[in-house]
Amino acid sequence: MTAEIFEDRAAFLVRDYSRGFIKYCQFEAEVVKRGYFQARVKIEEHHRQQDGFIHAGVMATMADHTAGYSAFTTVPEDFQILTIEFKINFLRPAYGDVLICRSKVIRDGSQIIISESEVFDVREDEEFLSAKAMVTLMAVHRDKLVLQR
Repeated sequence: MTAEIFEDRAAFLVRDYSRGFIKYCQFEAEVVKRGYFQARVKIEEHHRQQDGFIHAGVMATMADHTAGYSAFTTVPEDFQILTIEFKINFLRPAYGDVLICRSKVIRDGSQIIISESEVFDVREDEEFLSAKAMVTLMAVHRDKLVLQR
């Protein structure tokens, strides 16, 4: 993929990242490179759980979704990415004003891709690693995907 073609792909992925449930969560793409995707969310009250910490579900969703988009940077545009499995470790409670998720592909493949996500809690301009996830993804040609309702 040439640099110009990748720039077009990256611009598309930035726009595509925040749709549906992710738009509702208010996650926004920030940095896109081949095999790498970074996103952020400004934390509001509805992102927090009953004790005031950022909800684990918010962090897990961000880690999974951002990992998927890091995988999207490595496949042709007629392929979709689906999560097969993910595991997340919560390393410390997050309670700041912003979360940043950095995801990178650690195993590139034509069908199976593995990405790693790190979720940082930003407090007073300092980042604290709060969660780390391993995400296994599958690249599927869009013609093979059929929604069954």
